[in-house]
Order: sequence, then C-alpha cells, then structure tokens
Amino acid sequence: MARAPLLQLSDISLGYGGSPVFAGLDLVIQPGDRVALVGRNGSGKSTLMKVMAGLVEPDAGARVLSPGTTVGYMEQDPDLAGFATLGEFAVSGLDHGEAYRVEMAADGLKFDPSTPVATASGGERRRAALAKLLAEAPALMLLDEPTNHLDIQAIGWLESQLAETRSAFVLISHDRAFLRALTRATLWIDRGEVRRQERGFASFEEWRDKVWADEDEARHKLDRKIKAEARWAVEGISARRKRNQGRVRALQGLREERAAMIHRQGVAAMALESGPKSGKRVIEARGISKRFGDRMILRDFSLRIHRGERVALVGPNGAGKTTLLKMLTGEISPDTGEVIVGANLQMAVFDQNRSALDPDMTLWESLTGDSEMRVSGKADQVLVRGQPKHVVGYLKEFLFDEAQARAPVRSLSGGERARLLLARIMARDSNLLVLDEPTNDLDVETLDLLQELLSDFDGTVLLVSHDRDFLDRVASTTIAMEGDGRAVVYAGGWSDYQAQRGAEGDTHVPDRAKPAPTQKVPVAKAKPAASGLTFTEKHRLEELPAEMERLAAEISKLEVLLADAELFTREPVKFRKATEALTARQSALSAAEDEWLALAEKAESSGT
Repeated sequence: MARAPLLQLSDISLGYGGSPVFAGLDLVIQPGDRVALVGRNGSGKSTLMKVMAGLVEPDAGARVLSPGTTVGYMEQDPDLAGFATLGEFAVSGLDHGEAYRVEMAADGLKFDPSTPVATASGGERRRAALAKLLAEAPALMLLDEPTNHLDIQAIGWLESQLAETRSAFVLISHDRAFLRALTRATLWIDRGEVRRQERGFASFEEWRDKVWADEDEARHKLDRKIKAEARWAVEGISARRKRNQGRVRALQGLREERAAMIHRQGVAAMALESGPKSGKRVIEARGISKRFGDRMILRDFSLRIHRGERVALVGPNGAGKTTLLKMLTGEISPDTGEVIVGANLQMAVFDQNRSALDPDMTLWESLTGDSEMRVSGKADQVLVRGQPKHVVGYLKEFLFDEAQARAPVRSLSGGERARLLLARIMARDSNLLVLDEPTNDLDVETLDLLQELLSDFDGTVLLVSHDRDFLDRVASTTIAMEGDGRAVVYAGGWSDYQAQRGAEGDTHVPDRAKPAPTQKVPVAKAKPAASGLTFTEKHRLEELPAEMERLAAEISKLEVLLADAELFTREPVKFRKATEALTARQSALSAAEDEWLALAEKAESSGT
C-alpha cells in the first residue's frame, strides 16, 4: 500500500508586486525523498523552501502536511534571541536524553556549544542551527545552503549523516559534489515553473540542456508558422473575406502565444582580462612561519608560484588558510623567513565576507564609488577595463535589471552579492586574482562560466575554497594546511591531493554487488552506564555496536567489489579507491572495537 506524501503543495501562486514568482505550482514530497532544489540565483529557490516550511503564506493554493509529519527548516539567518549560548539554542525543544545528539553534531560541524550567542559569528550560528535540525531529526528536513561556512571535513561529516538519515530532505546547495553524492531526485525552478525529475543532480545538466533544446525547436517551428501565416495574410486576404477572418484571428493567437513565451535568462557576460604580464616568478616564500600567541599557524614553509599557476589552499576552518594567503600577497608579514613578490603585479581580491560591499549603498553607488572605476565628470558611467560604460548597462551584463540599480546592496541574495563583487573585480585589469570562497551562493551556470574564465585567464590565481568540484576543475596546485603549522604542497586539485596523501576516496560500491556474510564483530549489548562513564561515553557505548556492524557490512561489500579479477584492468581508479576505502574501514573497525572494549571495561569496573 502506497504511503501518504509527507507534504503536498497544490495550485500555489505567489508574487511580490511584479511578475509572479510561482503560479499554479503543484509539488509532492514523499517519505524517503532526497531532492536537489536547483535554479538560477533569484529564481525563487529559498522562497519555495519557505513555502514548504510554512514560513511564507502563498497568495493562493494549499499546503497540506500528512498527519504527524514534522518539518525542520534550516534558517539562513537563525534567530538566537533569548539564548545565552549556541548549545542552549541547539538543545532547545529536545528531551534531556537527546542532548547528546547536539554534542555529536557540534563535534562533526566543528563549533563549541559553550560559545556565547553575543560573540558567535554568522557561520557559528548557522552551524548551531544545522546541529539543532540534525538532532531533532524531523520527518522532512529543508536545508538551504547547509555547506556554507563548513570546511571540507565538516562537509564530509554532514554528507555521511545525510546519507544515513531516515528523514526525507530537500537541499539547496552550490556544492555539486555534495548534491551528486546525496540526491535521487531534482526539482528545477525555471522562469516560475517547477519541474521534477526522478534522478539526482548528477543528471541535471543533461536534463536541463534537453529541455532547453526542445524549447528552442518549438520556438523555431512557431516562428516559421507565424511567418508563413503572415505571408498569407498579406497575399491572400482579399479573396473570400468572411471565410478568412478565422485564419486572421488564428494568426493573432499565434503571435500572442509567441509573445507569452518567457525567454530564458542568459548567463552573465562576465569577462576576465589580465593586465600587463607579470614576471615569470609571481611569488616566492622562503622558510616563512607565523604564530599567534601559543598557536603555531605555519612553520618553515617555502613555495615558488610561477605565472599562470592556479594555487588552491585547503584545510579545516581555523587552520590558517587566509593567514597564509595574506602573507603570500604581502598583507601581513611572516614572523620568520621572507616573501618575495614578483615584478609588475596587479592584484584583484574577492573577499569571502564581501566586506568590499557596503550594505547601505545602492548597486549604482557600489560601482561609481569605486575609485578605480570612477569616470571623471560622468556620474552615470564606470570604467571597465579602461573603457567607459553606462552603470546600468554594465549591471545588466551581470544579470541585474534596471530596477535593481538603485536598490540597496542589503536587498540582494547571497548569489547576487557575489555577482556584484565579481563585477567590481572584473572591471579592472589584473594579473593576480585572489579568490577567498568565491563559489558560495553562485548558481550552476555562473559557476560554469567562472570556471571557464579562470581556465582561460592569462594571469595567476590564488584560491581558497571548500568546493571539491570547483577545486578539481580549477586548481593546478594544492596547498594543504594539515595542522600544527604543517603546510604541504601537492600537484593538482582536491582529488589529486586526496590520492597523493593516501586518504580515503569517495568510493561507490555498485548495487549489484552482493555482500558476503557479515564479519563477526563484538555486538554484545552495552551494559548500562554507571557513575564511571560520562553521559557522552554512555551513549557512545550504546552506539558502537551498530557502528561496528555498519563498518563490517561495508568491508564485506568492498571485498566483493575487489574480488572482481578484471576490475584493476577495467577501472583502475575505482580499484585504487576501493582498496584505500577497504584499508580505512578496516582501521576504523579495529579502532571502534578497541573503543568498545575500553568503554565496556570501564563500565564493568565501576560495578555494573
């Protein structure tokens, strides 16, 4: 018997004074759904998610929840008023016995629950909201850009949690690797219409291109039909006038149909032009180090960056990526060693905090107020790579309409702010681009264009990013901040770095592989904790048997995969990743068994 849907939207219409955001929208979310919600910046993704969450009331239509269904929505800007600490906010609404879930999520998402709300950063607040949602485990989770402000390790942790959850979820994210790994269906918002495909994000671009190609063909056929009918109207209308009036009206109907077709929004007309060539040696660091108090950020690091390289910095939040970036560009000095900056450098900087944008200024003022873009005596023009352009015309190249030109920056979405900052950067000649988290909030089409521009850019790129797909597409060299002041240089992007350091890869075991009998692991029922175990240790002891069973099952699947004698020859990359994953899971199982035994002995020695 089919299960009732968790959520159903019927004939939803919503507008904000201009063109409707949605009209006649129907949508169903079923138990177990894992859905990617995609669309251009400003297409209404976050608005639709808020309608699904019940936070925005549509102008018409109905939102129906199945009885007993709980819905959790991750706020982009969570309201923590009335809570003293992040942890107090995250555990609110949970039973006392479920508080350990927040502790586990805090560890995986890397924030301190004891942090006072008053001093918490925006990223810490978002991580606390995400921990709260994961701990509550509602039947339907609505996640709007959950990977923003997470480092790659925390993204990997979140990915594993969502892969194992029983909750249905809908995801908005710019992180393609994250979406590909997790989703089984795709909702695509395009010009007010919401389409659904029962395949995950990995198939989205092929589907989108097919839809657009079919639209173009239909438009072309309609244009030819209108042209033929218009020719008839001119040449044959004089004869049998009454009979032909219907055909004239049909021609008018065709013209109205053609006029009603909504043109697709094009991609931003972004362009990167390097300034005068820099020297062959762009930056050289010799034995540099940096310490803040007792904390060693970087020790004895040397690097030479040549013209044309794309150098990515990766590592956990707080590892020192931005500090190293600032040392390499001369913004701050190292404690020891030296940084030599090459000749004839012209640098442009994309700041992850968008601090170059004043939220109270209009988009017009953001461009004309930039001293490097100002055209003397022309209040309505800006200098774009040495050539004057009208402000509105230049904004339109980055997909802003004329009405937005006088709107404040604070009214823009995250993706729109990123595009405005890119407009400022790309207006000037540069031969060294410094990009600190440039991908946050950008839609797929803009990301594609940015990747192409960086690939064709004649200058040098320094990049900080947690987007694995973007790193693989752009980086030629990766600097990994590995903790305790260690920074190691690897060739290639993220996947190359992972392979070279021998880390576990993203291994997929085909569904057709039938697992061998599960390995025997200690699955004795954990004894109740006494005063010898902390609250967290008690729950860890209860969870370990299931974790060991899961690891053993994964080991069995990997062994079946590797038993294929032709795998190494047919798919050497998959063979290598499966081998690495098997070794990692065997180590994890051994560690889990040791941990279980230690905790069980501790519980027993305390008299239980």
